[in-house]
Amino acid sequence: MKTSIKSIFISTNIILFVGCGDIDRPADTRVKGGEIVVDFSSKMMKDNLLQKGLIDKNQVVFGYKAYKIPYTTTDEHGEEVAVSGLFVIPTGVPSAISKLGFSMVSDDHGTIFANADAPSVIASNSGVPDGASILLTSLGGFATLQPDYIGFGDSYKKHYHPFVLKKSLAYTTIDFIKAVKNFAYNNNILLNNQLFLTGYSEGGYASMATLQKIEEDGELSVDMAIPMAGPYDVNKTAFGVLSSSKLSVPSFMANFGYAYAKAYDKEVSTVINEPYASKLPALIDGSKTREFIDPELSYDTTGSTGLFNPTFVNNFFKDSNFWFRDAVVGNTVSNWAPDTPVRLLHCQGDDVIPYAISQITEASMQKMGARDVKLIPIEKELRLDHNMTHGECGEYAYKLAVRIFSKIREEKFGY
Repeated sequence: MKTSIKSIFISTNIILFVGCGDIDRPADTRVKGGEIVVDFSSKMMKDNLLQKGLIDKNQVVFGYKAYKIPYTTTDEHGEEVAVSGLFVIPTGVPSAISKLGFSMVSDDHGTIFANADAPSVIASNSGVPDGASILLTSLGGFATLQPDYIGFGDSYKKHYHPFVLKKSLAYTTIDFIKAVKNFAYNNNILLNNQLFLTGYSEGGYASMATLQKIEEDGELSVDMAIPMAGPYDVNKTAFGVLSSSKLSVPSFMANFGYAYAKAYDKEVSTVINEPYASKLPALIDGSKTREFIDPELSYDTTGSTGLFNPTFVNNFFKDSNFWFRDAVVGNTVSNWAPDTPVRLLHCQGDDVIPYAISQITEASMQKMGARDVKLIPIEKELRLDHNMTHGECGEYAYKLAVRIFSKIREEKFGY
């Protein structure tokens, strides 16, 4: 969760292919229930990717049209929240594909702190393609759905972000899927009802939480879910973090503690040490990036100089009825048996979310009766010559996910 998927590979490799000043804003924004924020032709996309050496000349590349869609979801307390998301469709596709309709990939983004990094905000502000949706849409040919999450986009400054809290993340994603289906119907965009779920880091956790809620409700069906490098076992993740003397990413841990305190109606200072508890609201208000936040916090886990309140840590380890013990167990998404096929993608060299978390998840789900849950070590599957860190892994994870989704789509629809 150290970095979002955008900063992992898209921003450095793709968003630089064209300056914002080179793009005219989309002229036709007459759509029902949203607005067009990016419109790249297939030729424009291919020319730019070729120029940067990111594809070869024989690669099929589709155009990229993105819409910002406002909708309503529900937070941890059951209150309605006005939120937003980015819906991206391929353009310039063969007529045969247009007649069959687009398969959808719901892609939950990784950890961000700045509102400027939310999917619809990037698209609206820059007018250029960005994020994993380039791989999923322009190269994969999928309609891509990316919720901004509560706390970002249209809910920026109106609500805290419910970080690694399964109820809010699942509702936000499911409600966006429903909103997109309604938007597509109203704007004559043909979808074929094939739905995949994916996401990286926090997004991996969010996609697993979404699948669990979808199966509980029975309103939607999913062909396959590919959660990637997520902290699915929140309980074991919390034990690991609070057992360590040092924090590798204090901004993530502070965000985690803050969100859980807010969701469970606890004073932040009972979880996070001062002076950090008082500083946090201004640090994670959506105006600052992780690079700014980390130096303002402590890398010590607890004690007088630590990030976490020593009483909180002591109660966590010694009191089995402590509220936070119940909270992390209640938000764990590895302790159930999906009916949907699940492929867990994770790099063995992950330095933020240990590979062991996915191993635990696979074993737990299989033990509970899941028939088609498999962990795929990305380095082995792609025959990489070294183990990849959390930040390095994102690009490869998405490329592998596109490959798997494409094979399933071809088996079902022939393209």
